[in-house]
Amino acid sequence: MTPGELLLEGVELMLFGIGTVFLFLMLLVLMIRVMSWVIERFTVKAPIPVSVPSAVKPASDEPSADVLAAIQSAIHQHRARRG
Repeated sequence: MTPGELLLEGVELMLFGIGTVFLFLMLLVLMIRVMSWVIERFTVKAPIPVSVPSAVKPASDEPSADVLAAIQSAIHQHRARRG
């Protein structure tokens, strides 16, 4: 075989491979769309539960006394360790 024939055979093989992969991927996309359509068509749509808003405590800008005490204790312990 001459180098030109080998090159032509390589190009043919490459195009055959690319075509095969392209057809497989198109078939895969088509099957995914069909499965999606079937699932949407035959599944029962469950109603979304609506939650009733509970009594919301008004948000204040200042933390509670317990939180402030915990923060102060943590700062004190941190400073004590640093020396």
